[in-house]
Amino acid sequence: MTIVETLARRRVALGFLCGVAALALARPSRESLIAGAAIAAVGEGVRIWAAGHLEKGREVTASGPYRFLRHPLYVGSGIITLGFVVASRSILVMLLATVYLGLTYTAAIRREEAFLTERFGAAYPDYRAGRLPGAQRRFSLERAIRNREYRAVAGVLVALSVLAAKVILPG
Repeated sequence: MTIVETLARRRVALGFLCGVAALALARPSRESLIAGAAIAAVGEGVRIWAAGHLEKGREVTASGPYRFLRHPLYVGSGIITLGFVVASRSILVMLLATVYLGLTYTAAIRREEAFLTERFGAAYPDYRAGRLPGAQRRFSLERAIRNREYRAVAGVLVALSVLAAKVILPG
C-alpha cells in the first residue's frame, strides 16, 4: 500500500486524532466561537446539499453543488475546518489543520478520482472536463440521511460544544 492509499484510507481516523489535539490546543473566546460556528455551519450546509444529491457508487453525480464543484463534500469539510480554526483561536490548530487537509484530502481526491474513472469509464473524465450535462435531480433529505451526513452534523455539534465548554469553563 502506498503512502497516498494509506493517507486516503486513514483520513477519518487521522482526522479524529487531529481533532482531539486541536480541541486540546484551542483557546476559544466567545467572539471566535461565534464566528467559527457561523463558518462551520456554512460548511455543513454545503455538505448537506452535496449529500442530498449524491448517489454514491452508482453514478457520476452532476446535480446540485456537483454542477459547480468536483468535490463539494471535501469543500464543505474544508469550510468546517476553517470554522474550527477560527473558533479555536490558535496558530497551532491552524498549522495542524493545514497539514492534515493538505496531506489527506489530496490523497483522498486522487484515490477517489482514480476509482470513479475506473468504475464509470469516460463519464468521470467528461464530468471533470465539463462535458457531462448536469442532472436535474432535486435535493433529497432522505438521500442525505442515507449518505450518513448526520454523522458530520453530530461531529460539528460535539466539537462546537467542547469549544463552548472551554469558553464557559476556562481552565
